Amino acid sequence: MIDKLEYFMALARERHFGRAATELGITQPTLSAGLKQLEDQLGVVLVQRGSRFQALTPEGQRVLEWARRIVGDARTMREEMKAARKGLSGHARLAVIPTALSKVTAMTAAFSEKHPAVTLSIMSCTSNEVLFQLENLEIDAGITYLENEPTGRVVSVPLYEERYQLFTTAGQMLADRETVTWAEVAKLPLCLLTPDMQNRRIINQHLAEAGAAAKPTLESNSVTVLFSHVRTGKWASIMPLHLAETFGLAPEIRGIPIVEPDAHHMVGMVAAPREPHTPIVSALLHEARIFARDMNPR
Repeated sequence: MIDKLEYFMALARERHFGRAATELGITQPTLSAGLKQLEDQLGVVLVQRGSRFQALTPEGQRVLEWARRIVGDARTMREEMKAARKGLSGHARLAVIPTALSKVTAMTAAFSEKHPAVTLSIMSCTSNEVLFQLENLEIDAGITYLENEPTGRVVSVPLYEERYQLFTTAGQMLADRETVTWAEVAKLPLCLLTPDMQNRRIINQHLAEAGAAAKPTLESNSVTVLFSHVRTGKWASIMPLHLAETFGLAPEIRGIPIVEPDAHHMVGMVAAPREPHTPIVSALLHEARIFARDMNPR
């Protein structure tokens, strides 16, 4: 039954028989036959369908919750037994919000050094995508904001607080200041992350609290793109403080703390609330706790 539940989960994710079959590496008739067998075994209809997928039935929604639990537990059992035989190996999948990609390098490097037989995949995702992929067993863990928007039922390890600076070039408005306010920043020609990014929603929130609105003239889902446009001298941007260390500030670029308020938001690792975790997830959470301890010594 496990393989049929995995078929069903893929269909629920893709909401399209052809795409789900492609993801699973099987033919569409095989997928349809497997789904019909699952429905026959359970005695309920799981999917509303005519010539194509329409929606999950109420029973299908409930079975999806069970499928995630059962498939997750089965994978955990297989990986735990594999680790017992061969040590930790395999593929660790990590989804990370764009502003945290460079920050977690020290953690992933330490993880790889301890577990050289594990291959790491690190994907840049929005906070919503991180939670969606975690719920659907597409990733092992994620790095996202913990407090600004609901994260649902997850296990979390707080890693660091994100603080914000104005990035601009010498000679531009406000470039000679030691600090700037959110209201002042709103008057500049800004390039910001796209609205689907939680970082952008955080920035919008603080600008609104200052009585201003975000009106960027350039948007991107890449902090690298934003930083390269700041370097032209035609835009300014609002980015986390730690990005200055990552990109390295050229002499003409200034990073100026934004105050009133001095805003900060917690970023951390999240994993599914499953016990026991897979050996890979347990190792990732362990490394996250070491990283957090080193970042926040008492």
